[in-house]
Amino acid sequence: MLSFRIKLSFILVLLTFQVIAHQEQNTILKKNSTAIKITEAEIPLIDGKLNENIWKIDSANLWGGDFIQRTPAENTAPSQQTLFSILYDTKYIYVGIKCLDSSPEAINSRMSRRDGNDGDWVEVAFDTDHDLSSAFSFTVTAAGVKGDKVITQNGANEDASWNPVWYVKSAINQNGWTAEMKIPLTQLRFGKDEQQTWGLQLTRRFFRNEEKSVWQRIPLDAPGWVSEFGELRGLNGIKSQRQLEIQPFIVSSLKTFEKSPKNPFRNTNLTNTTIGLDGKVGITNNLALDFTINPDFGQVEADPAAIALDGFQLFFEEQRPFFVTNKEIFDYRFSSPVIGGSFSTDNLFYSRRIGRSPQGQVSTEPGEYLNMAERTTILGAAKFSGKTKNGLSLGIIESITATEYAEISKEGSISRVPIEPLTNYFVGRVQKDFNSRNSYIGGIFTSTNRNLTEELDFLHKSAVTVGIDFKHQWNNRSWYLAGSFVASQVKGSAEAIQNTQTSIRHLFQRIDASHVAVDPDKTSLAGHGGDLKFGKAGKGHVKFETGLTWRSPSLELNDIGFLREADDIQNYLGITYQSLKPFGIFRDASIGYKHWLVWDFEGNHNYFDWDIELNGTFKNNWTGTFGYFSQPHIYSKSLLRGGPRLFLPDQSGLWWALGTDGRKKLSASLNGWTKTGNESAYYLLENGIQITWQPINQFSISVNPTYTTISNRLQYNTQLNFNNQKRYITSILDQETLSLAIRLNYSVNSNLSIQYYGQPYISVGRYSDFNFVSNPLATNQQKQLSFYTPDQLSITEESSTYSVDENGDSFEDYSFANPDFSFAQFRSNLVLRYEYKPGSEIFLVWSQGITNTAMANGSLRDNFREQIFNKRPENTFLIKITYRFFK
Repeated sequence: MLSFRIKLSFILVLLTFQVIAHQEQNTILKKNSTAIKITEAEIPLIDGKLNENIWKIDSANLWGGDFIQRTPAENTAPSQQTLFSILYDTKYIYVGIKCLDSSPEAINSRMSRRDGNDGDWVEVAFDTDHDLSSAFSFTVTAAGVKGDKVITQNGANEDASWNPVWYVKSAINQNGWTAEMKIPLTQLRFGKDEQQTWGLQLTRRFFRNEEKSVWQRIPLDAPGWVSEFGELRGLNGIKSQRQLEIQPFIVSSLKTFEKSPKNPFRNTNLTNTTIGLDGKVGITNNLALDFTINPDFGQVEADPAAIALDGFQLFFEEQRPFFVTNKEIFDYRFSSPVIGGSFSTDNLFYSRRIGRSPQGQVSTEPGEYLNMAERTTILGAAKFSGKTKNGLSLGIIESITATEYAEISKEGSISRVPIEPLTNYFVGRVQKDFNSRNSYIGGIFTSTNRNLTEELDFLHKSAVTVGIDFKHQWNNRSWYLAGSFVASQVKGSAEAIQNTQTSIRHLFQRIDASHVAVDPDKTSLAGHGGDLKFGKAGKGHVKFETGLTWRSPSLELNDIGFLREADDIQNYLGITYQSLKPFGIFRDASIGYKHWLVWDFEGNHNYFDWDIELNGTFKNNWTGTFGYFSQPHIYSKSLLRGGPRLFLPDQSGLWWALGTDGRKKLSASLNGWTKTGNESAYYLLENGIQITWQPINQFSISVNPTYTTISNRLQYNTQLNFNNQKRYITSILDQETLSLAIRLNYSVNSNLSIQYYGQPYISVGRYSDFNFVSNPLATNQQKQLSFYTPDQLSITEESSTYSVDENGDSFEDYSFANPDFSFAQFRSNLVLRYEYKPGSEIFLVWSQGITNTAMANGSLRDNFREQIFNKRPENTFLIKITYRFFK
């Protein structure tokens, strides 16, 4: 049956080529617009009204338009037309836009903070390098809210964290609404040519029809976005403007918590005041140096609560502004297929390693009190990045983090133990476009160097990774072939390298694996990985991608990168058929097939998953998703944490989502998934609903409860020795998880906003049917597992320890802790943000949090009340003031 499904997958690929071969390919003519140079006397006042004389010239050379609809009915006339004009002088680009509307009273002017982009809006995007891949985007809403982002990878990636200094106003009048932009040339990147040609695109959202129209037509089956832009000409004699921005800041904080009179670290509230400096220096108009000294990220939203029982590390998105800005240059996810996968977060650079939680552990004795930092202090960081006119992208990051100590107080004296060493992190990235921007080749180099002491000798002393990547596109970028190759080497003490070999990512100690083995004398470890993929990105209804990705058993990236699991070879395939015009009840719809086949480097076939997914947007602007997946072949090489490879029962399931019209004042979305199988398989059901209410333009609230239940799941507990034999102890897990994400947004205007985020979270797990694995590859659970009888297993309530008398001689043979748990957490952030002048801000922040792990006792509600409501949370009150100097 399995071989038939694999054959079917390859038949689908062949059918895809047949369909593609018969699809029509049309060439779209590119438009061009001419920018008008103005004198100092003609400079407009930026008030959004377009009432200066320069805007009143009724000339086809000044005002462009003739927009075309993109969604829902591509290549048809829009409901309302849009006109625009672009002016420039030696320092600024000026954009005037007229969004015509026959019913101006119906224009939606919802208020939000920067980058909210709600209601009616219009966007201008400039491909200033004309590299057909990246662009700077500037958006303004009818309410005057500005948005800005950097577009890269031909539209596949957008970085909304980019916050340049520019000026914009909008105004509603009897003919619709208008907008006026003033963009400093210092905020853009362009070459030295006397006569410049830039890529140009304008997009308008007509809110009440949920319609988008564009100046340059780009079909829905286009292979990209930026590569299809029209052109802006007439920019003559503009000179590179070297950027210089200095932003000092001061932060004062107060932390309150439940006091402990005998603990010198927690017997009084804590106060702190720090100063720091952020800056940007334009080395050339294309390349800039960003730096930060003693950075503070107190205004950043807390990570969502999560718990991992499989032993693998959790991946969290970067939210710190310094590391988010221009992150696309340093992104090296060497396997990032369109369909995703368990490996899609693997990256040679995971910026959250910089400033990570200290890795050292300290135990205390009775009468001792411990004080440990939550995060490593970043002493400073510098980032050099940009892209030259000839298509050379460069990126360098250098950062130093401080030595961190744990303080231990005993009888009035305080000792210090190092828990994180002084560390230097370096990343260098380069990429070069060629072949008329249809191809590129690039590379990356990273290094981590630690100043280790004896207490921290379990860490790598150094780690190096290198990578090479390429992409070639042809047939108007519709087809592509791409690849990436990586290699790593870590060095350290024998203890450090043995820790790596036996970690959950590698598991060299697996007793049934002939291709890996622990070498306790090794002081270095080297590995490799890569990805090779081939696909079709545009032209027609069908898109597809297939590829092969691998990670050798010794590949290690986690000093400055992210690697979930090594010893892995995967084939992936995704095929999607999408509509290009509205039909029936749908504005648009698609159907897709995807699969993943997984082997290890010993040749064992460990996993097969195939999915079918349907997506659609209905004509009433509701959205729906429905999918089915099957996992007919599952073997785990990691579940027993170094034990033998284990057979797991087949699984299958569904996922779904349904969303109402998000433009309404009250909207909702439901999503969830489930999986099950035969009697030995586990059952999972997760449902979440998000309800958003926006009673007025300035205020919105959303609540997002999610409930997950898991039953009959085989779970690893521990491993012990009995009569010179390993006992891999497992049990059956029943788990319930409930979380509730709450968000409130109130925008007084585009520069003053209040935001609240809070998330209570509780997860309770109970274990039963304890056993040890006796025949790991058996497909029948009764033959695979040896369950303890009531005579063999008993629990000591006082110590919460299970005692095992396996041989029945009335004496304890071994014991293990009761694994039942209740993990509860509450985190919240209340942030008032005021941009009192462009680029200069004041933040008032109140953060609250409490995390508690205990033994499961009663219902979810009972555990949450005992662990959270009956405890006093920690509160942090913070004020941060920044001032931006720029020219």
